[in-house]
Amino acid sequence: MTEPLLRAVRLSKVYTLQGGILKTGGHAVHAVTDVSFDIRRGEVFGLVGESGCGKSTLTKLILRHEEPSSGEVFFDGQPIGRLKGKALLAFRKKAQIVYQDPYSALDPRQRIGDILEEPLVIHGMGNRHERLERTAWLLKVVGLRPEHALRYPHEFSGGQRQRIVIARALALHPELLVADEPVSALDVSIQAQIINLLKQLQSEFHLTYVFVSHDLGVIEHVADRVAVMYLGRFVELGSKDEMFDHPLHPYTEALLSAAPEPDPSAVRRRILLEGDVPSPIHPPTGCPFHPRCPVRLPICSTTPPEYREVSSGRWVACHLRT
Repeated sequence: MTEPLLRAVRLSKVYTLQGGILKTGGHAVHAVTDVSFDIRRGEVFGLVGESGCGKSTLTKLILRHEEPSSGEVFFDGQPIGRLKGKALLAFRKKAQIVYQDPYSALDPRQRIGDILEEPLVIHGMGNRHERLERTAWLLKVVGLRPEHALRYPHEFSGGQRQRIVIARALALHPELLVADEPVSALDVSIQAQIINLLKQLQSEFHLTYVFVSHDLGVIEHVADRVAVMYLGRFVELGSKDEMFDHPLHPYTEALLSAAPEPDPSAVRRRILLEGDVPSPIHPPTGCPFHPRCPVRLPICSTTPPEYREVSSGRWVACHLRT
């Protein structure tokens, strides 16, 4: 088996909230807890879960936008936490991100051409003429025109802005692209265009994606494998087909039951979860999902389930699957 492009080993991130005027005391917020996975070259790795479950924090850790509290991330076999200087700069070129909100992701004071040229300047790629040529090429690749380089962000629609954000992410020839809910801020009519563009670019440039979304319809359309997060932990991981056809974790079942069904004649049993997502400041004992689980056992409230491989490539953390 070939070496995965990216591998995370027991990754955790804990933030400390200081309380009061004097900033004394503090609470530990467990944003990501003991997460391990690998991402194969050329695949789309889907990451799903409710808001606040730790998806965006996890993407920051694998891109080294933040340092983990514990654990390690390996990219091309190298631990990224130990990279410095030119080695770190080289990693930055290979791993890029497409942000959720195209309106706040672009500097309103810069022309589009300058926005696309900036990463090339930072990394010392080409002379002025070569950078202008690449900027024009990037705009054409994402379905815009070269003359758009002279405009400002406010002159574009949301879908066009997201195309510009994607063009900027492609500027440095990346291998890994993290798409953090790239269509959630767009109109439904535009979402399909951006998703199809991302799939086309993946095929054309042999990209590997981490695709973050709370929309299971989008994940079903784009992903090869899917990881489900709940309260900072992975509760299930497997191929898209296995996950959607036969979910193993009760939380995954509940998410799938809530997804819209395009066939009006289809019968689906809706699973309504009790209460709200627990606070990451005071997570529950035992299984993090047990306060809301409709099929919980007595052991679930006292003993955390082991996250284990139940079949080839299929992982789950649930006492019902032991």
